[in-house]
Amino acid sequence: MDSFEPDGNGAAQDSLPPPPPVPPNVVPIKAESEPAKNKVARVPMARRGLGSKGQKIPILTNHFQVNVGNVNGHFFHYSVSLSYEDGRPVDGKGVGRKVIDRVHETYSSELAGKDFAYDGEKSLFTVGPLPSNKLEFTVVLEDVTSNRNNGNVSPDGHDSPNEHDRKRLRRPYQSKAFRVEISFAAKIPMQAIQNALRGQESENSQEALRVLDIILRQHAAKQGCLLVRQSFFHNDPNNFADIGGGVLGCRGFHSSFRSSQGGLSLNIDVSTTMIIRPGPVVDFLLANQNARDPDSIDWTKAKRVLKNLRIKVSPSNQEYKITGLSDQFCEDQMFSLKQKSAKSENGEAEVLEVTVYDYFVNHRNIQLRYSARMPCINVGKPKRPTYIPMELCSLVSLQRYTKALSTFQRASLVEKSRQKPQERMNVLSNALRKSNYGAEPMLRSCGVSISSNFTQVEGRVLPAPRLKVGNGEDFFPRNGRWNFNNKKLVEPTKIARWVVVNFSARCDVKSLVRDLIRCGEMKGLHIDPPFDVFEERNQNRRSPPVVRVEKMCEEMQSKLPGAPHFVLCLLPDRKNSDLYGPWKRKYLAEFGVVTQCMAPTRVNDQYLTNLLLKINAKLGGLNSMLAIEQTPSIPVVSKVPTIILGMDVSHGSPGQSDVPSIAAVVSSRQWPLISRYRASVRTQSPKVEMIDSLFKRVSDTEDEGIIRELLLDFYTSSGKRKPDQIIIFRDGVSESQFNQVLNIELDQIIEACKFLDEAWNPKFVVIVAQKNHHTKFFQQGSPDNVPPGTVIDNKVCHPRNNDFYLCAHAGMIGTTRPTHYHVLLDQIGFSADDLQELVHCLSYVYQRSTTAISVVAPICYAHLAASQLGTFMKFEDASETSSSHGGVTAPGAVPVPQLPKLDQKVCNSMFFC
Repeated sequence: MDSFEPDGNGAAQDSLPPPPPVPPNVVPIKAESEPAKNKVARVPMARRGLGSKGQKIPILTNHFQVNVGNVNGHFFHYSVSLSYEDGRPVDGKGVGRKVIDRVHETYSSELAGKDFAYDGEKSLFTVGPLPSNKLEFTVVLEDVTSNRNNGNVSPDGHDSPNEHDRKRLRRPYQSKAFRVEISFAAKIPMQAIQNALRGQESENSQEALRVLDIILRQHAAKQGCLLVRQSFFHNDPNNFADIGGGVLGCRGFHSSFRSSQGGLSLNIDVSTTMIIRPGPVVDFLLANQNARDPDSIDWTKAKRVLKNLRIKVSPSNQEYKITGLSDQFCEDQMFSLKQKSAKSENGEAEVLEVTVYDYFVNHRNIQLRYSARMPCINVGKPKRPTYIPMELCSLVSLQRYTKALSTFQRASLVEKSRQKPQERMNVLSNALRKSNYGAEPMLRSCGVSISSNFTQVEGRVLPAPRLKVGNGEDFFPRNGRWNFNNKKLVEPTKIARWVVVNFSARCDVKSLVRDLIRCGEMKGLHIDPPFDVFEERNQNRRSPPVVRVEKMCEEMQSKLPGAPHFVLCLLPDRKNSDLYGPWKRKYLAEFGVVTQCMAPTRVNDQYLTNLLLKINAKLGGLNSMLAIEQTPSIPVVSKVPTIILGMDVSHGSPGQSDVPSIAAVVSSRQWPLISRYRASVRTQSPKVEMIDSLFKRVSDTEDEGIIRELLLDFYTSSGKRKPDQIIIFRDGVSESQFNQVLNIELDQIIEACKFLDEAWNPKFVVIVAQKNHHTKFFQQGSPDNVPPGTVIDNKVCHPRNNDFYLCAHAGMIGTTRPTHYHVLLDQIGFSADDLQELVHCLSYVYQRSTTAISVVAPICYAHLAASQLGTFMKFEDASETSSSHGGVTAPGAVPVPQLPKLDQKVCNSMFFC
């Protein structure tokens, strides 16, 4: 068992240079060393049975029953290729729908009157075949500004920019011819849908459901909606809510077909996206930059945020895409205007140098009130700019905003988009009625009919687990909540040799410390008076965050006899202080000291108690624990050494293409406990969802991966026992990636185990938790959310796979979002009841709060660890410049900076709490 003893892995090896390229004519020889194991790919397991524990309760869900009449029909899949007359492929998004609509109108008889389901890109579906396997058409569109982008009306190529601008303004309808090729690709039997409902999923059944979803998308596109995957947003100002910064929350609907145990259903839910505030460009910029007047607009920032947005220009009402801003103000920006009337001696039109301002005011007689001292908007090509004064430009509605929201915007969006269960049900019923899917010709030709009633399912309410607190007391949480009034913590630590650091001007540190010590005593947590209080010097307050932290640390080192055990740090801002990252990095990575940050506004006893819960957990204490942990009598888990892992990857916001993703894995320690965890965090390539550093072999004896580190800690903290069972909770993976989790990630974990001990064969359970799905539950005839502990594993669950929904928490505001758990693998052989009970219990061991939480604690901890270490590296500055509207690089194209290693004094602590 020597391999299991923690080894002082030497200095991390530098990564090797890439291997030399293989010459083109080399045929690789297969290495003979190890016989290729014919590995059978794992697939998600089938359901073994339903749970029965808990009190039964009738529940409604936002799935609507669907019947498909035309079972014997076939979908025919055709691939579409669009090109201009000269053979150039059509690049513009959105123009495709217009072209295909025109084909449908113009050539109806050649198409045997068939309706299309077109995905807007390269796929088109019909019910039954078209007259021929290959069809070619030419269509002409008059005005090729699509509703998504301006279809690049190409100028004649030799006029001055404004000359062709003027042509466009005089003759906005530039017609354009397109060649359309439609060629047969595949035939999909509708019978596949019925097969899927019987649990026999196939390529065909997934394709057939995709066709139905595409019909829904097309239905929405025809009504002028913004489409975001399967969510649709109408251009209706009643659905817009201003969330600040020139951004609006826009409410729409998600609708998609799902196969379930109860048959095919249509899942409809309320959905919200962010859009740019439509209207005058200047108004948007003022709001976006929170500027008082146009003079204080930062034009470099403005250029970044405006690029690729679409505008309408008055008086012509033409639509363009913004390509940039002019370098000079409108009254200074010159361009060459050809004079049609005046000819020079050699017959050429004379060229006049004029400013854009002069041209619009004097040549075009358009009054400009405020554009003179602003840059112009450029809608031309880089080499051939076309300038338009700012005040003639208005942003078009329904343009997505993809940058990360600020804290205030996010809070405002959440507040404005939440709905009580009853209100949400009414909104959904109305949406289904208004969508009028019954009249959609494609759905009719499939024989699809949709019920207007919410599907009723049977839920079960699991009883809350009994919790232990100090002095041997135990109690049952009520309605998913409890408190520490008149109770002591179950394992309090002692806080000694600690100091306070104050970066915040407005704070009475003396009384804060006095209150903290008093609250601690009430909870059984002994706190010595602090060794010292360090106030930031006034002259340092204006310095950059990293410098402020350095200066503070220098001062502390000069005055303290040794490193403190704990530091309480008072920050000036309530949220997202830019001191937080550098401070945590300094203390966790360099000094190995646990710290607690707080912003001392609105401090009361409840706030201080919550703060003490975090501090106690970080310093190695426990606030409460499950009674079945103490006895130990957790089904299956208490019998043999079991480690529980929580895995998560967090990515930058959609607009940031170069921010490394951060993978975090937390693991339970000190078996048979399931309340104590430690974390291991690594960076990986941007937007890559699969964790690539679980097993990282660097030599025959060394593995620098995450899993080895966690297994060694489990071994040493659990009385030198290896785990015989490994239960993995994985967050944030879509159904299309389940096979990768089972075959790529799990393989790495197994390799890490084998690398430690070849003869060791632990059993695995793999469970994926999803929060971003669209299934919601409602209590019949009650305004309240479903009670905490509600579990559903029938009717709306998968026809074959082993999944269930659990609402472990009490939804206090809005509508509860249940967590959807998918059990992909179970080699241990849990009963449905035992596994659901374990997941339910793991929602009660979160040390930061006195409530059940909506997803198991190990996954929450993985989130926390990833986001805390994410602040170590200030990526935001890099990403601001990268892209705003869609400049997304391929995932995994960037070499990634590594995170600093945590000091060994804190790496096994719950520093993330």
